[in-house]
Amino acid sequence: MSDAPSDSLRLPSIDGLLAFEAAARLGSLERAAETLHVSASAVGKRIATLEERLGQPLLTRNPLRLTAAGKEYLAQVQTALSLLAAVPLHRREQQRLTRLSISSPPTFARQVLVPALPGFQAAHPDIELELLLSTPYLDQPAPPSEVEIFAGAIPAGGEVLLDDVVTPMAAPALLARLPALNAPADLAQAPLLRTPLQPWSPWLRAAGLAWPEPSLGTRFVDLGLTLEAAACAQGVVLGRPSLAATYLRGGTLKRLFDLAVPAAMPYGLVRHGESDAARAFSRWLVAHCAALSADAGYN
Repeated sequence: MSDAPSDSLRLPSIDGLLAFEAAARLGSLERAAETLHVSASAVGKRIATLEERLGQPLLTRNPLRLTAAGKEYLAQVQTALSLLAAVPLHRREQQRLTRLSISSPPTFARQVLVPALPGFQAAHPDIELELLLSTPYLDQPAPPSEVEIFAGAIPAGGEVLLDDVVTPMAAPALLARLPALNAPADLAQAPLLRTPLQPWSPWLRAAGLAWPEPSLGTRFVDLGLTLEAAACAQGVVLGRPSLAATYLRGGTLKRLFDLAVPAAMPYGLVRHGESDAARAFSRWLVAHCAALSADAGYN
């Protein structure tokens, strides 16, 4: 007698059985989707395929309820899944997480790193990041970390992240209140936001303007706060397109002129440890910043 499965068998897929069991047990396609880490539509399609395979409905929709056949089938499926789960070869050791500490200046963390973290976490689910903030301008040493992001000269062994440019930007609400800013000299009629982290002098010289540094208004010791003040129409900011990408894409800020000059300090990265996690994070962040630079159009 042959041990091969009979041609009359209609064996369903494991994915279909898991989708049906989760939806029936939880009473919701959405909750089943969360459990299985797929979309609700994917759960629905898997159940529909299972029902087509069996030739009868197992669940009614709107509301989601078991049919008579579904109730009987659910008990059988749960027994089968329990037997499969008990097979030693189907179990894997609990995944161990590797914790990696990262220190970063606040603006880089807020504008560049945090929005991109889901991409890294999806590619490296076994690495748990701990993000710490540093405030180097206030002469406070960065907190101990395996990977340090900083603004300033790149030391030996460090890697460049963003060696970018700055250019004037302003909120449309501010521009609506001012005379037209058609040329750099027209900035004489506009409030210029100031920060010791990025002086205006290099850009003003490149524009042929022998003006002193702005001396009026709030002094922001944080590039992110300067961008936020500009977005609130408080003045013109000399901003980096890389850090202002969200504002520029959303129309909250607008570049005023084509003229741009190198930023006062590049952003860089240095590893204080050589773990696989630290190297993986460094490679990912360098590649992400290169893509960010290309999108901003200054590389």
